[in-house]
Order: sequence, then structure tokens, then C-alpha cells
Amino acid sequence: MTAYAAGKTAQTGNPIIRVDGIVKRFGGAQALAGASLFLRRGTVHGLVGQNGAGKSTLIKVLAGLHVPDEGRIEVEGRRYESLTPHLCEELGIHFIHQDRLLVPTFTVGEALFLGREKTYPGTPFLNRRAMQSRAEEILLNYFGLRLQKNTLIGALSTAEKQIVQITRALLNQPRVLVFDEPTAALIRREAETLFRLIRRLRDEGVTILYISHYLNEIEELCDEVTILRNGVNVASLSVEETSAKAIATLMTERDIAEMFPNREVTFGPEILKVEALSAPSHYDNVDFTLRRGEVLGVTGLLGSGAKPLIRTLFGLEAAKTGRIEIVGRSRHARNPVQAVENQVALVPEDRRGNGVALDLSVSENITLSSLARFTRFGFLKRSGERKTTDALIERLEIKTTGRDALLRTLSGGNQQKVAIAKWLSRQSEIYLLDEPTVGVDIGSKVEIYALINELAARGAGVIVLSSDLPELVGITDRILVFFRGRIVRELLSSNTSTDEVLAASTGASEGLRHVG
Repeated sequence: MTAYAAGKTAQTGNPIIRVDGIVKRFGGAQALAGASLFLRRGTVHGLVGQNGAGKSTLIKVLAGLHVPDEGRIEVEGRRYESLTPHLCEELGIHFIHQDRLLVPTFTVGEALFLGREKTYPGTPFLNRRAMQSRAEEILLNYFGLRLQKNTLIGALSTAEKQIVQITRALLNQPRVLVFDEPTAALIRREAETLFRLIRRLRDEGVTILYISHYLNEIEELCDEVTILRNGVNVASLSVEETSAKAIATLMTERDIAEMFPNREVTFGPEILKVEALSAPSHYDNVDFTLRRGEVLGVTGLLGSGAKPLIRTLFGLEAAKTGRIEIVGRSRHARNPVQAVENQVALVPEDRRGNGVALDLSVSENITLSSLARFTRFGFLKRSGERKTTDALIERLEIKTTGRDALLRTLSGGNQQKVAIAKWLSRQSEIYLLDEPTVGVDIGSKVEIYALINELAARGAGVIVLSSDLPELVGITDRILVFFRGRIVRELLSSNTSTDEVLAASTGASEGLRHVG
């Protein structure tokens, strides 16, 4: 592997975008410290870095949402002090955002042409037939599907919303497409469709900037990759000449070959017992136990029943029949309030939608589920709240300007740590972690894995639902594999492989449940 100095690229060629020495400060914090990016025409260029490395800020500079304090931007050889969103569109630079910025009450047809409506020549009247025809042509040509133009955006799946975003960009014949974490909420089949589209666009001469935490995607898709760390690009590499491991090392300044902590925990008594639990159309006759100090993995394809089970344990869904015992007592949670009273905590997959409150402070989020600990006669004891918050910020190494910072100002990985800290503040006994590292960079993943290990070491029981099979094998003691609503395999993590877990989750090894 050859690392190139900041500002240089893995290969030289005809540039379409060159960003040099970008500096951006927010108050006393410096988000970018001289970052550079060089995109060659007709290539797929990866951009990676830990949460907080400066990726989002650099992309917002490129999108015209932030004005850089220093540095220069060149597009097609022409220099700009800064860009604007309107200028970006004129230059053919379009963005596919992670947060799917679409109006849910708009129809597909309205969303596709919002702000760029076609009219009859010389009149203000909309040419709906022309807009519909063009949209249908793009959807069929690139995606092989037809979306009903009158369907509301809010009724579409995550993948369909992304298709609408991409189609909006393709309607304007883009020169550059920027994909920001495009597969974070996609299942594998949907991601493969996206990958085929990206390769096709590259072959047609479109330049792609691809931002992702998943280094296997960078290896699979990209021609070149730029690594950001602490607000500056530390290397730009040819993907053919490097590896995911080498990229990860550059991102974190450490060798993360040993990502997963050693599991040396003595299991305690049984803390959770599930017997013959059934919910029609979701799962059937589910039996398992969880002991203190144990990390239990749960996995399965979409619709396998794994996720509804986790939701049932937290009182978000109800089982039809069966029994749940916590510390030897029957305790069905009819709602999340009862689950919390039963000392059960849930860190949901959608941390922004369900796990944290972005417009509250870090401190308010951390103590949200345990306010009773910090109140007396209806008054909040600020000193106790501050002490607990500061201790958890330090313990989890949450990168923030302070306990009073709004949560939305934190990176995704640090928001996830706050979501976990919320339940550490309450001192729960059973932790349900639903895809705990989705959208989190490698460095933060390692820290979350260590935290899971710490929870088990202090005697909690932890259930991890994950579709990341290497992660699941690496951090758990046992794995329950769901297929079509049933547990079809129970595997010892130390005595299995990702291939075996995958085979069970796809039904390739469906049969009697057994260990090992």
C-alpha cells in the first residue's frame, strides 16, 4: 500500500472537482483543518473517516451549505471562493442525502419535479404529461420499475424513497452525484441494486463521490478513496492497491485487527426466560434463556421474526401466547413504561427517530429515562444530574463541546453513545441492542463493543440484534438464528463462523435446533 500526502491523489487524471486546503471553524471548534479532495471524471471516489473526522462538514461545503473560512474550490477548472445550493445544481452536482430529504405528503410526481416543474412554452401552466413521461422513462430505464405517480412519499419504503431522490438527480443529467451513507437503511438485495446503478452511471461518465462507514462497500465499488482524520485528509489511495484493514488503520491511527474484546465473563444466574412465545405472522413457539454476564446474539433476514421479538420484550408489540420471566417472575410488558420498570432497556436501530431527542442537550438525553433519580418533591437536582452526565461522557468518551450541547451537533457515533448512556444512567439489568453500530464508524464500533463487554462484566444480560455477522460472532457468547418465525439454530459464537450463521438465516441449514 502506498499512502499519498494530503492534497495528492492515488492517480492523476482529468479532474472535475478539486477542493484544496479547506478550513472551517464553528466558534472555537475547528471541523476542517485544511482538508482536500480531488475527484477524477468518470470515477467512483470513496470518502471515509470516523464520526467527527469532518466528512459531513466537507460535504456541506461542497453542497454550498457552509462557506469555508479558508481554501479553494475548483469545478471543471474554474475557481470558486464558495458554492451555493443553486450554483451546485447549475454545475451539475447533486446530492443523495442519508436522511431522505423528501416531503412525506407530496406525491411521487410532485416530489420528482419540486422546484424544476416543466411548463408549456411561453405559459405558466404545468406540463404534467411531459413530467410524467420523463420520470417514467428514468424509473424504467435505470431501475426497471414503475412507481405510481400519485403515491404519497410517506407510503414508500426506504429503498423507494432513495430511488425517488436518485431519479430527481438523474432528471437533470448530473455530472457529479454524491451519495451520503446510501445503504445505512437498506437490506442487502436493495444495496446490490444500488451498486449496479452506481457502476452504470460511472460507465456513462458520471463522477460519483461515495461516503460510507462500510469499508467492504468501498472495496467493492470505488476506484479511489480519501481518508479524513481530525479534519484533514491523511491519504488518498487507489483501492486496488490497498485493503480495508489498511484504510481502517489510517482512519483510527491504530491497528484494529483485534476489533472485538476478549470475552472472559463468568455467567451468573438466569435473568430472562422466554417460553413458547408466539405472535401470529411474526414468530412462533420461541424458547430461550439469558444469564447474567451473557451477550446473546439474535439474527435473521427481514421478516424472520427477530425484530418483532425484540419489540415484544420491550412492550412495543404483544405476544399472543407464551411466557416471559425476569429474575424468576412472570413479567409481560404491555408497554415500554412497564418494560423500563422491569429493568429492561432498548437502544433502537433508528436512534434519531426513537432513541434520542436531537433538540435536547446531551445532559437532558442522558438523564431522560431516569429523571426520578434526580428529582425531589418535583424539583430537579441539577448537581446530581450534572455529576452523572459528566461521568458518563467521560466513561463513554463522548466527543462533545459540553453537557449542554444540543445532541444534533454530535456525530452519529457519539449520538449512539448517548443513546446507550441514557440507559446506563438508569442502571438497567437487561439491555436490548437493535443494530447498535449501524451508521457508526470503525473506531466508534470498537468503543461500543468494549461497552457491551463492560455491561456484561458488571452482571447485566445483553441481547444484540444485528445483521452484521462478523460483528455478531465477534462480540457474543451465543447466537440465535431466526428463519420464518422460528429459532432454527442456536450456535456457540466461539465455535461457529459467519458462513454457518448466514446459511442458517437463509434456510440453507434449516432443521432441528442445536448448539455448535
